[in-house]
Amino acid sequence: MSQHLTGKVAIVTGSTKGIGLAIAERLLNEGARVVVNGRSADVVAEVADRLGDDALGFACNVADPEACERLVQAAVDHFGQLDILVNNAGLGIFKPISELSVEEWRLQVDVNLGGVFYCSKAALPHLSASGDGYIINVGSLASRNSFANGTGYNASKFGLLGMSEAMMLDVRHNDVRVSIVMPGSVNTPFNDHEQAPERGWKLEADDCALAVMQLLEFPKEAHVSRIEMRPAQPPRG
Repeated sequence: MSQHLTGKVAIVTGSTKGIGLAIAERLLNEGARVVVNGRSADVVAEVADRLGDDALGFACNVADPEACERLVQAAVDHFGQLDILVNNAGLGIFKPISELSVEEWRLQVDVNLGGVFYCSKAALPHLSASGDGYIINVGSLASRNSFANGTGYNASKFGLLGMSEAMMLDVRHNDVRVSIVMPGSVNTPFNDHEQAPERGWKLEADDCALAVMQLLEFPKEAHVSRIEMRPAQPPRG
């Protein structure tokens, strides 16, 4: 274990399970201190307690801009700084547009896109002050590949890709890098899918966490702005 992130402080949104939890665990293993986030206070507290003394739990809905400000402030108040923000929280509601309600549309956009904006905006002053800040957004191959029943989800993820690339240009001279990780099918319970007990053809959550860690290993002067990830051998169509 290299502990190359010793002294760093990270927030990982949506980190009580799946990809977010795998990222939080990787960060902790490399010496970082981590704020674990989710919507359920009980679940957040249980996960943070299980992860140990270097994990702080903070429950909030990232669709609420004021809650995102409190999340960032809690990290700074508790650990004294903020170096890394991983925007992982997201959801998907997959229906044809004729069946997708206005509320379902807004929910996906508010969480998948709005949450990234709110958290990033609140975090940027602290990330810049660190001298080597990093925002990593967890998107999807749905950020550039449309599919039927994905009207709301595709819109939010396409928007996330565009926002990530524009934000990268906005803050690159403020000592903050911005990258997006775009995985394909992942073996997690996302959208109530059944999680396979053993690795099948899909990516695993820890594969995505490894991509995040690889981004963080690059020196400050080097920037990989996008990682696209696919299962190596998906089922033949």
